[in-house]
Amino acid sequence: MTDTRGPRAGEDAKSGAEARAGTSAQGPGAPRNPLGALGGPLARLGEARHLGLVAALVLLALVGLVTRPDNFATASNLVSILSLAATIGVITVGMTFVIIGGGIDLSVGAIMALASVWATTLATQSYGPFVMIVCAVLVGTGAGLVNGLLIAYGRLVPFIATLAMLVAARGLAQRMSDRRTQLVQQGNEAIVELSTTRVLGLPLLVYVFALVVAAGWVLLNRTTFGRRTYAVGGNPEAARLAGIDVRRHTMLLYALSGLCCGIAAVLIMARTTTGSSTHGDLYELDAIAAVIIGGTLLTGGRGSIIGSILGLLIFTLITNLFILNGLNTSDQLIAKGLIIVVAVLLQRRGLRSPT
Repeated sequence: MTDTRGPRAGEDAKSGAEARAGTSAQGPGAPRNPLGALGGPLARLGEARHLGLVAALVLLALVGLVTRPDNFATASNLVSILSLAATIGVITVGMTFVIIGGGIDLSVGAIMALASVWATTLATQSYGPFVMIVCAVLVGTGAGLVNGLLIAYGRLVPFIATLAMLVAARGLAQRMSDRRTQLVQQGNEAIVELSTTRVLGLPLLVYVFALVVAAGWVLLNRTTFGRRTYAVGGNPEAARLAGIDVRRHTMLLYALSGLCCGIAAVLIMARTTTGSSTHGDLYELDAIAAVIIGGTLLTGGRGSIIGSILGLLIFTLITNLFILNGLNTSDQLIAKGLIIVVAVLLQRRGLRSPT
């Protein structure tokens, strides 16, 4: 006897996969939350975490006011904090997408260094600031695309692929620059003006950072690309069954991370007026730590741009307090390591007992 329920069973299986992937067909009554049925509890958990991060920022600010009242609350120090956060923050936006998508990118600092060196070579600078900016963005995106191809189609583990890119990009940057710092030449002041020109008291690079954050938020929360990112990170197999090209999407996530590294290279050139193979040293640590502190799961499928930026500001503020109070770099690294461990432990505890 023929089983007439076959097509119906197939439809049920497909709709079940879509529900698990969080990418059900878009219709008037389709849920907009990419986290599906768990969206409500996890959204409330995310809001509570954001409030906790804001409270931590307020507490750190109070510590700064108490320990360094003459230096902390000055306009120059606040601008310094935001300028430093801007460069790492652009990278953090790209890192947020990668980690939500279930990956990791250890090469972001090295890619930024490579893009800055390539853009400040004399051959590139002779064509003017516009070409330098385009060069930095293309180099960053290209390196990220290579990461994505190796991971998505070469089936390399993200940790290994991006670690290889970290080493290779640093080496190539050192080779191109002959281990020398390359200055932004006269005639390319438009790049430097991103750091020196101020609007309402803030450098233009802070506004560039704000634009990247806004674009990242819209892309993650208001587009199909963002919903697919959550789906791929949460359950790749269910996402595949729902019709998402998981490999293509993974490749695009790493290309997006590389694009952010290229933009960050422009900002670091503006801040330092140089391109150097040493730029971005340990930026991958700061970016990953900011994303984790902001509540993004290392296993993927959950996170937010706002949380990552709050985590970044906490990390930047801690660094600033260490510098103002004369603590050395070794103590800063130890503190950052402890913060990462505590953040991961809190994540695991929150997953075991969601509220």
